[in-house]
Amino acid sequence: MFHFDGQLRLTKADLAVDARRRQAQSFISHAHADHMGRHELALCTPETGKLYHFRLGRRRILEMPYRQPIDFGGLRLTTYPAGHCLGSAMLLAEDGDESLLYTGDFKLTAAVTCEPAELPRAKILVIESTFGDPYYRLIPRAEAIGKLCELLQQTLERGATPVIHAYTLGKSQEITRLLSDAGFSVLQHQLVYEISRLYEECGVSLGRYELYPGYAKFGHVIVAPPRSQKSWRLPKLTNVVSFAVTGWAHDESARYRLGVDHAIPISDHADYDELLEAIARVEPREIYCTHGPVSFVDRLRDEGLNAYRLGTAPQLRLF
Repeated sequence: MFHFDGQLRLTKADLAVDARRRQAQSFISHAHADHMGRHELALCTPETGKLYHFRLGRRRILEMPYRQPIDFGGLRLTTYPAGHCLGSAMLLAEDGDESLLYTGDFKLTAAVTCEPAELPRAKILVIESTFGDPYYRLIPRAEAIGKLCELLQQTLERGATPVIHAYTLGKSQEITRLLSDAGFSVLQHQLVYEISRLYEECGVSLGRYELYPGYAKFGHVIVAPPRSQKSWRLPKLTNVVSFAVTGWAHDESARYRLGVDHAIPISDHADYDELLEAIARVEPREIYCTHGPVSFVDRLRDEGLNAYRLGTAPQLRLF
């Protein structure tokens, strides 16, 4: 039903899946740079299409709203929410009695800025397994958010300026909404703000936030791109306490690698236990793992599952 020639491809429909190089036609699970290219035709949800146009210019797309099947290239294709970021989608491909579910990046813990993940059953499962190591059993999301809010409040009370570094699409909007709900006022870097306005246009309210005006405002939290991104800096910032929010922060050394004062394990990827839960929900005959450690495949095989490694590229660490 599929083959791998540098990227996943649904054979019958000749449809690439999350291809980064230009294709005649490709499904895009979400609008992060490592999952899309300037394709001649892109299949995606309407929200991902809006973000895709913004990031790569106007392109020809075929919109696939959640849970509305289409016939394409001899296959029945349906998208389901992935819970990763706005518009993120899993793809269910059906061909008679055969079925394949491609998860893309996903998480099962509910977010406040996108629909929660849905996992239909399928005979073949292609699963993104970034945190496929039992070490990455993350602390409960509410606990991590509580810890972040406590540290932010302490920072503000000392008269310092907290700056949270988060990926510009997805994590920044999620953090903004969480902080607004917790009573904080947020200033956003220009790159974050542009994406946030698209979220608002899609009907997703992010609460109290505004564009960084060129100087820090007393009592405000700043949300900016990751420090690894060239244009993350903002003018006229002094007495800064920096934060990163990422699942990789489960490793206590992460803050040193990321160059921040605090790293909080808030993830938009499924952790180890969620990966196992996803597999149990889908009940697949065969499992193909992408982006995660080879050891995850070995563990699944030890449990008697038909698991295989697909591709070799690791998941980008989108802090």
